[in-house]
Amino acid sequence: MSQKILSWAVSALLFSSVTLSARAAEPVNVLFLFTDDQRADTIHALGNELIQTPAMDSLVENGFVFHNAYCMGSNAGAVCLPSRNMLMSGRAYFRWANQGERYASGEKPNFPDSLKAVGYETYHHGKQGNTAQKIHQRFDHTRYLKNDQAARRSGQPGKEIVDAALEFLEQRKAEKPFFMYLAFEAPHDPRVSDPEYRLDYSVEGMNLPANYLPLHPFNNGEQFVRDELLAHFPRTEHEVRTHLYDYYGAVTALDYQIGRLLARLKESGQYENTLILFSSDHGLAVGSHGLMGKQSLYEHAMKPPLIFSGPGIPKGESDALVYLLDLYPTVCELVGADIPEGLDGKSLAPVIKGEQAGVRDSLFLAYKEFMRAVRDERWKLIRYPHINKNQLFDLENDPDEMTNLADDPMHAPQVERLMGLMKEWQETLEDGQPLSSDAPLDPAFQPTQADVEAALKQWKQPAMRPAPEQ
Repeated sequence: MSQKILSWAVSALLFSSVTLSARAAEPVNVLFLFTDDQRADTIHALGNELIQTPAMDSLVENGFVFHNAYCMGSNAGAVCLPSRNMLMSGRAYFRWANQGERYASGEKPNFPDSLKAVGYETYHHGKQGNTAQKIHQRFDHTRYLKNDQAARRSGQPGKEIVDAALEFLEQRKAEKPFFMYLAFEAPHDPRVSDPEYRLDYSVEGMNLPANYLPLHPFNNGEQFVRDELLAHFPRTEHEVRTHLYDYYGAVTALDYQIGRLLARLKESGQYENTLILFSSDHGLAVGSHGLMGKQSLYEHAMKPPLIFSGPGIPKGESDALVYLLDLYPTVCELVGADIPEGLDGKSLAPVIKGEQAGVRDSLFLAYKEFMRAVRDERWKLIRYPHINKNQLFDLENDPDEMTNLADDPMHAPQVERLMGLMKEWQETLEDGQPLSSDAPLDPAFQPTQADVEAALKQWKQPAMRPAPEQ
């Protein structure tokens, strides 16, 4: 482990026994750490023995973890765009996309306005692209990275945002509590980290995902989107390991910067009085199911980590079914702000406090016109309307979604039940996507070099880098 990372790990241990309770009559600060493209299984303390994430680990060790947090989905290949708009508005993307809008309105109830109403000084700093631009303007202070790609290629992902956050905390007047939303650019590609963050990793030492496949087994409608062009077809084990090597390095580099911020809060005496949320806009495939991106409804694509830590937050965990858009009303309840009417999100505070096991019995997921899904406590059904195909997974016994039970006659009642539930969700969310096609496309997926070259041209991508040597 590098000296930088080791020093932060020692610091985290020193503060691990701190009792997270608010000081008498003092409102808590809120720090929201939100990463880009981070899978739920990329935190050491959550079971990934290989990855090094001491700062994130400290939040897990002192906080409350939700194991089933989801991005609801997307109406665009850039899943982060609707995800971040849903996060800041507490509303499903259908609410504005059905009106032809790209962004959630800043005139309707939103995260920064609700916290400003109860006396918070609000601060946002994040990436420029594919984000909630209209709501960002409602923050007292809002700023963007100078260049998203340059920040990702710097070798120090997250540093520009953390440097500015430290400066803001040092210069601000402490007359009000702060709500600080840091929307990081990493570990989204291009994933570049300085060598010190990769000392514990090697390409050969990377563990392949349990559901690694060389190719996705059928045409899901989005196999030639930009993210899928980051690796060759078929995806070799060595190439996937190379991507994971870069990915883990970027996560560890970002973790170091987050550690700098947490250490400063501790040094200044503000840590014990700061509610900290940690999450990401969605997950990422990186070889799972033969995919590379987040343009699917598998668990690895739609599930980010979700951690609450700080005053009044008990150490614990939950398998409750939750959305990222629940975070807005949750924070409102935790800090004493009114929860606006008309939100699709639900407060998770009763789950955190141990008063309820969950806030909903099922979840609905969607990706453009190509996919719809529902899941309950055990079962998950994914529907592909353009090829009239179903996938049914028993998540209790098959969490990696490797065995499709949809065509097994014994499970026909489950498919029928879940299809009915899917239609109920569609009606609730005003989703008019038909679930079947009168002229279904060919479900086969066998990419040719001509297919790849056409896709690269469409996305104005340079030729893929040469496949890494075996």
